[in-house]
Amino acid sequence: VQLQASGGGLVKAGGSLRLSCAASGRTFSIARMTWFRQAPRKEREFVAEISWSTGNGYYADSVRGRFTISRDNAKRTMYLQMNNLKPEDTAVYYCTADRAYWGQETLVTVSS
Repeated sequence: VQLQASGGGLVKAGGSLRLSCAASGRTFSIARMTWFRQAPRKEREFVAEISWSTGNGYYADSVRGRFTISRDNAKRTMYLQMNNLKPEDTAVYYCTADRAYWGQETLVTVSS
């Protein structure tokens, strides 16, 4: 499975971004896809996860109510809609498939 993440950028606090993670290869086996992030000088942390079959999403407390995870089965793509962004959301974001396959990072920078 190969993953291609995109959508990062620079935004002001209160703004929005949408991250995408496109999967290719043996995608039929994917059960769940997850976003992690790592801020400077901090450990990597869980952000959100989605069940590929049901579409049910799960969120870290820090993003619940602001971020929405979704997927498009036909496009084999996962999305993370990030609203009301805060400076503490600044990090490199990673997408994974079954927490076994990892995409490249995409940088999100939120200015105050």
